[in-house]
Amino acid sequence: MTEALVLYSVEERIATICINRPDKRNALNPELVAELTAAFNKASKDEAVKVVVLKANGPVFSAGADLAYLQQLQQNSYEENLADSENLKTLFTTIYDLPKVVIAQVEGHAIAGGCGLATVCDITFAVPEANFGYTEVKLGFVPAIVACFLLRKTSESIAKRLLLTGVLFSAQEALNYGLITFVTNKTDISLNVKNFALSLCTEASANSLMVTKRLIGQTTNPGLDKSLAEAVQLNALVRESEDFKKGVAAFISKEKINW
Repeated sequence: MTEALVLYSVEERIATICINRPDKRNALNPELVAELTAAFNKASKDEAVKVVVLKANGPVFSAGADLAYLQQLQQNSYEENLADSENLKTLFTTIYDLPKVVIAQVEGHAIAGGCGLATVCDITFAVPEANFGYTEVKLGFVPAIVACFLLRKTSESIAKRLLLTGVLFSAQEALNYGLITFVTNKTDISLNVKNFALSLCTEASANSLMVTKRLIGQTTNPGLDKSLAEAVQLNALVRESEDFKKGVAAFISKEKINW
């Protein structure tokens, strides 16, 4: 029997959503994106849940898109890539707009789409060893959807540096950039996340948390829907470019790309 890609559990009013694809470095594919979206929708409606924690099994939080997924994208029509981009946008907006606080527990590298997942969470804890990176440009791709959220979290100059270079950066740098909330040792991260989540459960009104989160989102992102609609179309267009095909082919064959 195939193991579930996403594990869901609830304890002490905290829902834990765990990415369970460690053999593939928790890389994203359409099935995982769909199951994550379904898990967050489940947590949204679960009356026993007040706070949600997103984590991952294995040494990597998420390495972005997997090889089979990247290969499929090259074969997709524009309409298929548009629908696929819309699904990724739906996952990110489901997390961002969830009426409950979402905490990311990042115990390994978060790259490309995996970095996007950490970016859209409300609170992010990370271990010092975790690297982050929006590496899409190195594949001839564009971090269109996550850019809509990143630009609300940090300055334009930092966003340009990270998105245009695709450079990897440490958890401490992510903290300095305002992209994550806490850096904590691996031995302490589970307890620290749990204690933080419990404090929200016991010391704050669920309705107040929901309304405050909505207020922050609406105040800082008044044009988010329009930006995301444009990002989805841009994603689909770039996937048809020769640079994207060249970048993915080189990545799959593990060859150095000469841009």
